Amino acid sequence: MVTDETMRAVVAPEEGAAFETRELPIPEPDADEIRIEVEACGVCGGDDAARRGHEYGGGLEYPRVPGHEIVGYVDAVGADVTEWEAGERVGVGWHAGHCFTCEACRRGDFHSCENAEVTGVHRDGGWAEYALASREAVASVPESFDAVEAAPLLCAGLTTFNALRNSDARPGDLVAVQGVGGLGHLGLQYAHEAGFETVALSRGTEKREHALELGADHYVDAEREDPAEALQKLGGASVVLATAPAAPAIESVVGGLTTDGQVVAVGVPEEPVGVHVGQLVGTRGAVEGWASGTALDAEETLDFSGLREITPEVEVFDLGDAEDAYQRMLNSDVRFRAVLTP
Repeated sequence: MVTDETMRAVVAPEEGAAFETRELPIPEPDADEIRIEVEACGVCGGDDAARRGHEYGGGLEYPRVPGHEIVGYVDAVGADVTEWEAGERVGVGWHAGHCFTCEACRRGDFHSCENAEVTGVHRDGGWAEYALASREAVASVPESFDAVEAAPLLCAGLTTFNALRNSDARPGDLVAVQGVGGLGHLGLQYAHEAGFETVALSRGTEKREHALELGADHYVDAEREDPAEALQKLGGASVVLATAPAAPAIESVVGGLTTDGQVVAVGVPEEPVGVHVGQLVGTRGAVEGWASGTALDAEETLDFSGLREITPEVEVFDLGDAEDAYQRMLNSDVRFRAVLTP
């Protein structure tokens, strides 16, 4: 029975074990932390880091509360926190904080901090009624956003938006989004609203009409035609945003780049990606990756999303159904993001 001193929370009890719902003490914030009363928290492929800790460098402490797409209200603040107050609406994403003192931080590259933590991996996340966050990891969330729609924007939205705006593509360039799923359906919207000639790449025709509704100017069925050849017929892609975590899918688009084009991977396959170097030499092309972003990046993602009315498509689950939501996400049965509510 949850009391005034306890909360419902979902935990990874040990490495490799299924998630469990437990009653835990409501945590108290340290001097540089805030406590958030959680409205909603997304379910993401990255949450497998809590379950499969050894594959992410090890050193995880269990039990661990997953969840890195947190939206809620400040419930309490630590003694040294002056920039946040109780009652403010906030969010926290993948980036859980930085040290401010390593070489990357001294350059202002906080996301590359040598001591950076990940929400829901190195510290407890948002699959709970309350969550703690470091003061520098917290983003402001406008009241105009619905909580379950804002939550996925703090990872899936932030990652795709940040990857596209940091690429070399310019308005009018051909930009392809490989995969129309949890990341890709947002990537299509951002690419369209940023002024790119947008191509959706997916297998089969099931998602064709929806991809066009989301902003794609072209649709390529990777089962019926070679994606690289299709992109070259359109003039060659300046950027291919690779969202599906499948090495063959990423490999199949490298030949579709124009001069100085980039394949930017945000979906991470388990197997290595093989690249024909001759294709890259011929186009001065690149295959690279992009990780999420900081709290400021999250705020800018939310601002752009609100300005252009970009929203994720979500299915909502009760906190106690986290294991089901996680398994449906892994099996691509969710259209397109799963979100937990306490």
